[in-house]
Amino acid sequence: MKNTILILFCFLQSFSYSQGSKLKTYIDTKQFYAPGIGNYLEVYMQFVSYSVLYKNEGNGLRSKVLISVEIADTTQTVFSDRYVLESPEAIDSIQDDFYEVLRIQLNPGKYTMKLNLLDVNKEGSEISGNLPITIEDFSKNTKISDIIVAEFAYPSDEQTNFDKSGYHIIPMLSSFYATDSKNLPIYLELYGTEEIMDSTFLLSYRMINTKDATEMQGFSKTFSYKKGPVIPVFESINIEDLSTGNYQLEVRVSRSSNEILAVQTYDFERSNENNSMFTMENLQLDPAFQTSIPTDSVLYFLESLIPISKPAEIKNIIETLKSKNVENARKHLQGYWVITSPTNSYESWLKYKAQVVFVQDIYGNNFQEGFETDRGRVYLKYGAPNQVNARESSPSEYPYEIWTYNKIGIYSNKRFIFYNPDLVNNAYRLLHSDMLGELKNPAWPQILAKRNTYNGNVDDPNQNNVNHWGGESNDLFRQY
Repeated sequence: MKNTILILFCFLQSFSYSQGSKLKTYIDTKQFYAPGIGNYLEVYMQFVSYSVLYKNEGNGLRSKVLISVEIADTTQTVFSDRYVLESPEAIDSIQDDFYEVLRIQLNPGKYTMKLNLLDVNKEGSEISGNLPITIEDFSKNTKISDIIVAEFAYPSDEQTNFDKSGYHIIPMLSSFYATDSKNLPIYLELYGTEEIMDSTFLLSYRMINTKDATEMQGFSKTFSYKKGPVIPVFESINIEDLSTGNYQLEVRVSRSSNEILAVQTYDFERSNENNSMFTMENLQLDPAFQTSIPTDSVLYFLESLIPISKPAEIKNIIETLKSKNVENARKHLQGYWVITSPTNSYESWLKYKAQVVFVQDIYGNNFQEGFETDRGRVYLKYGAPNQVNARESSPSEYPYEIWTYNKIGIYSNKRFIFYNPDLVNNAYRLLHSDMLGELKNPAWPQILAKRNTYNGNVDDPNQNNVNHWGGESNDLFRQY
């Protein structure tokens, strides 16, 4: 069973060094099952507070987002909704992010979800995106739902989309956990355990270091449960002593004989160290450094550091952006380069600034800044590719570009393929790469030629993906 993937929509309206036009939303999906209803999808949306416009409505400030959702299979639309979401009322514009949860019944199968978002208080701010979804059949045999990690949760008797089995759960839409994260509160559901012959069964979890596939000692637990049609599980896992690294939480259902019946996993990154990059209070602004940053560009250039930052640094950047404090943003921007390039911080900054402006000119579009596009991010993170094979037209394939890097750190001959399935807006997306830590998609040839390729299957995602006349992507990518 696959983990759902965290999708980050960082849509921007048109290029501007001002932060005013941005609408940012984190998106995640999870799958569950209810007897008598069937499989259903939960769609989580986290609206970044600094990216929306708050307006005074009497006793406080409020923002409004118009949400339009459409889900279709290969032949027809099976779900659609359109409504306005209002944020909690506030007394000032420095607010926490706000959330929305949709719960949609869907039969097992493959779908495409189209999502359109519009800041009602901001003219011309409409953004959109598509997300492929595969609904698995939870009605047969023993199964484990997707795993929700809660940002916070508390007992509740309410019946809202945020409530599940007696808990009000605000989902964590990030898979990064810093030093101050002491626990991993997880929620999941077990289905079909009544089919187990034993009167009880075992639920266990363990922590695996994905670097070397070793099990972490001291983080494994096993519980005994009585069987039933749907069993909710809420467990808080202490990760205070979990060292920095990448991990996979594995949850298992097994018989008392230890025969494994179902497995579900959740991947995350842990940083267990002092994440403070610098103390802003003690940082003195350098006049020469600050002259290079116009006042209306400070937040823009601070955000442009995200493609080259580590997760802990990204968290600090986002917190500074949320505050909308320009002076702190100036200190943060200068402090970043003081820490990362202490001997020539000013020169390194000017070089990076020129690269940010370059990717904006080349890769920016009418809803994303250049550094937020996939091509812009890769360019800023790894530098200019040694070779680019671009095909704006092909008899069978969407427009695409293949970037080749002779060297990235210790790695040689790494490739990235970007494509433009929407055929508009210069919005090329990363489809596949063989670089460690980047998107891996074995079915990329099938997706690239989706206009005239039948679907494959789980075991062979490129089934039916024959060589189309005029198609060169496999040769150009040199897939081995």
